[in-house]
Amino acid sequence: MPSAEDTLSRLDPRAPLVVDTHDVGRRAGTMRQLSFTAPAPAGLGQDVIGVPEGSAIELELRLESVIEGVLVSGTARAQLTGECVRCLEPLTSEVEVPIQELYYYPDQYVEFEVEDEEARRLEGELLDLEPVLRDSLVLALPPQPVCRDDCPGLCPVCGFRLADDPEHSHEAVDARWAALGGLLDDNSASTTEQTDEPSDRRTRSKES
Repeated sequence: MPSAEDTLSRLDPRAPLVVDTHDVGRRAGTMRQLSFTAPAPAGLGQDVIGVPEGSAIELELRLESVIEGVLVSGTARAQLTGECVRCLEPLTSEVEVPIQELYYYPDQYVEFEVEDEEARRLEGELLDLEPVLRDSLVLALPPQPVCRDDCPGLCPVCGFRLADDPEHSHEAVDARWAALGGLLDDNSASTTEQTDEPSDRRTRSKES
């Protein structure tokens, strides 16, 4: 027999990603189709790309009663925003991911000796889609998003966006010649000082 803690839910049935399975019941083979749009929770993504908080997530789901619990399957579709890792320009795209998760009945969770700590359980007749949705979407995100496959990125010298001018370049100076140029500049400055000194002395001599 399930305990009182098993039959009561701590979930808010009004939460956008909480689903009531009352219509499915516990008769194996009973199914229910579900289509709805929910606002994206916070933190649904990575540093460089993700689903903006509050943006629409379209869900097409099927809830099926099985012996162990309720099997949820379907798809989730959302808009992504982020920035290109090469040129740092903003980018947008759409992602659609499959969802499939078994939510165990509390008593069956114990009976089947489920050892997976991440296995989901129903809370009363409610289930929470957010953890499953988060896992599915985050795993589907590109680890290195780019605005286009052949994005040339930024100039390593000045940071200019190379896609704006493919001919952009800087004059390459051999490091050995650059060092020699520095010596020549020092010698030139020294010569100038020596040339100016007698002139200053002659000027002071005439004034005296």
